[in-house]
Amino acid sequence: MCLMLSATPAVSQETMRASGAMLRGLDKVSGRTTDLPLQVGEAVRYGRLEIRLGECRYPSGDPSSDAFAQVAITDLRQNASVFSGWMIASSPALSALDDARYDVWVMSCQD
Repeated sequence: MCLMLSATPAVSQETMRASGAMLRGLDKVSGRTTDLPLQVGEAVRYGRLEIRLGECRYPSGDPSSDAFAQVAITDLRQNASVFSGWMIASSPALSALDDARYDVWVMSCQD
């Protein structure tokens, strides 16, 4: 017999959309971090990567608490998508860019 228990029930939360986001990039070779402010629909180049922000959402009751950003990252050398999805500020490892040289994560939404 198999019994499955849930530690906590799923909680639905209302979110607001922001006009931009602050992402941060880490060059693992140099150890340098770079803040990457982006507006929705805008793309920025970071090393050989192009990072595009689709949207950024945050909890409506607490704009400074957590950010959820829809991000698309393209490796320009290979002309290939290396990440496309949602990044969550409070859990950067949950949905992360898998690249040998660069890490990119969302810090916050910004208006």
